[in-house]
Amino acid sequence: MPNSPTLIFTGGHHTSALAVAITLQRQGWHIIWFGHRYSMWGDTSDSGEYREVMAAKIKFVDLKAGKFHRTTNLRQLILIPVGFIQAFIILRQLKFRLKSDLKGIVSFGGYLAVPVVITGWLLGIPVITHEQTVTAGYANRVIALFAKKIALSWPTSLALYPKTKSFLTGLPLRPEILRIKSSTHNPRADLKTILVIGGKQGAHTLNQVVFTSLPQLITKYRIVHQTGSSSVHADYQQALSLQSPNYTPYDYLFPKEFAAALAQADVVVSRSGAHSVYEYGFLGKRCVLVPIPRSSHQEQMKNAQILVNHGLAILVPQDTLSPRSLLTAIHQAEKLTSAPLSIPADGQEKLIQLIIQTFS
Repeated sequence: MPNSPTLIFTGGHHTSALAVAITLQRQGWHIIWFGHRYSMWGDTSDSGEYREVMAAKIKFVDLKAGKFHRTTNLRQLILIPVGFIQAFIILRQLKFRLKSDLKGIVSFGGYLAVPVVITGWLLGIPVITHEQTVTAGYANRVIALFAKKIALSWPTSLALYPKTKSFLTGLPLRPEILRIKSSTHNPRADLKTILVIGGKQGAHTLNQVVFTSLPQLITKYRIVHQTGSSSVHADYQQALSLQSPNYTPYDYLFPKEFAAALAQADVVVSRSGAHSVYEYGFLGKRCVLVPIPRSSHQEQMKNAQILVNHGLAILVPQDTLSPRSLLTAIHQAEKLTSAPLSIPADGQEKLIQLIIQTFS
């Protein structure tokens, strides 16, 4: 799109990023997305991130970046320099072609964003980063060194980053979530709905426990289950073989589908990613949370604790997850009081304002 202001979007938290990117695109900005087409090594199924970005008609660049935190996987280590080289070449080409129209990079954290941010900084491309979590992971600590401005979701994060360039915006909520907030949900008296969702990639461990528990679950609940589309584990294919009138599996729930399922859910069984916890808290959804045990700085455990402390969630550590503990936790979650957290609803507007002020 010639003669249009252009932004590079990148990072591991695509849900928030895409809501912002789509809004800016509608306002006349040209967006280029650096992400992962596949969720894991060996996977041949397109990731939810890739599918959503392509559906929004945003140019997608498949970046071959490697992890450097807690990995001994040789391929991941080899991909670290590859990711930097690839990011540098592509960004240099874009800067030469777009010239002054290339306004900046908007990062949403994670290891994927590190090579984009650092090589962008070397090329003189300014950066804004958004921190979704209550803590500061290794990747975001590095990214913050090169960012002009740091947007934060939680007030407690202000103590973790330089005050001179940190701004509290809240988390950008998807319009579909805001519409749930303004609607009225009348739960079915005869059969309650459990939404099982393991994040955008699915959660193989959680899926397997749900499959084993299914005969008991469907006698009391209607189950809506996002399994993930990974061809490595093939959980969705297994789920299809288990279908019943009270069990509906999806490989991936797009925003409208997810919002519809979430609106009807009496209890959500989920990982505790930053975006998920913020949305559940905003809506006051009762939850059973199973944090990823090896997330950076125990990020998911800290996220989950926010809802546990507010009386919205039952915490089940993954090493204690079993059909019995899952069923018990769901029964306990049903008894929790549904009371939304007092958290900002205008995170998207504030972040967009910060982006426009910085890059215009």
